[in-house]
Amino acid sequence: MQLLKTSLAALALSTAGLALAVPAHADGEVNIYSYRQPDLIKPLLEEFTKETGITTNVLFLDKGLVERIQAEGANSPADVILTVDIARLTEAKDGGVTQPVQNDTINKDIPAQYRDPDGSWFGLTTRSRVVYASKDRVAQNEITYEELADPKWKGKICTRDGQHSYNIGLTASMIAHHGEAEAEKWLTGLKNNLAKKPDGGDRDQAKAILAGECDLALGNSYYVGLMLTNEKEPEQKDWAAAIKVLFPNAGDRGSHVNVSGMALAKNAPNKDNAVKLMEFLSAGNAQKIYAEQVYEYPVLPGAEPSEIVKSFGTLKADALPLVDIAANRKKASELVDKVGYNDGPSQ
Repeated sequence: MQLLKTSLAALALSTAGLALAVPAHADGEVNIYSYRQPDLIKPLLEEFTKETGITTNVLFLDKGLVERIQAEGANSPADVILTVDIARLTEAKDGGVTQPVQNDTINKDIPAQYRDPDGSWFGLTTRSRVVYASKDRVAQNEITYEELADPKWKGKICTRDGQHSYNIGLTASMIAHHGEAEAEKWLTGLKNNLAKKPDGGDRDQAKAILAGECDLALGNSYYVGLMLTNEKEPEQKDWAAAIKVLFPNAGDRGSHVNVSGMALAKNAPNKDNAVKLMEFLSAGNAQKIYAEQVYEYPVLPGAEPSEIVKSFGTLKADALPLVDIAANRKKASELVDKVGYNDGPSQ
């Protein structure tokens, strides 16, 4: 995305679908730079405004958010950053566009494993990297990530690009649990079990299962909810109906999870309002709204996921701290290239 002028007066922000020009230090407002689609967070922000009277202004970027804030520098209008996974949260911190928040309310609501030890980012919802399994061709209802490398699944597995952040996160967790050498063996075994070269997104893997191209696939749990409720592309309901969700390692360490999250921007011009929004997002009402809207799991202990998400089964989340996963992402990316994962199955 082409960089625009850095003053907020020149920046068009969208609020509830409207384009607005907002003065730089306006009272009663908070400016959000978001990787998350505006429609998904709109109900949350409407409730925040209803409760506080603070107006929310959203700039959505599908890429280049950190670079945008870096280019804007000290005059950046960004107050709060919303992202969709640990990779982008750590990218924001490492890129120097966040500032730490030490807040008792937020820390009470968000478990330590889902927040940065320095307070530079916080998880809001979790999603699990699950296995999509054919209802017709896969009898078993339990599986482990390790089993995906078992030769019994040769030619039966589909995944998206191995370098995609979702798969890098999973591989990084395997390194954290088993060490780099064992993770390499596992990734090689998974590659050898692929039915075809990795391609498409997670939903495309469910489509491939329906088409009989594979029996198992890796996918994020929330995509199942999005497919089941997709009225614009109703064929996706058929993709979802063809699969069952298996939570890997439910009998031992639990399933790998990633997060959507938030951070306070380094030069937030409306810092007090930004912290109020962050407190709101970590609390029970917002956690419920957010989880139901995006088909993810609340991080707030005791908060319930939506009924659709409950229908997938019980998630036992891996307790591995996200910072440990983030620390292994570079090694994970190197392993993907080393084993030639994206070349597809060996002939």
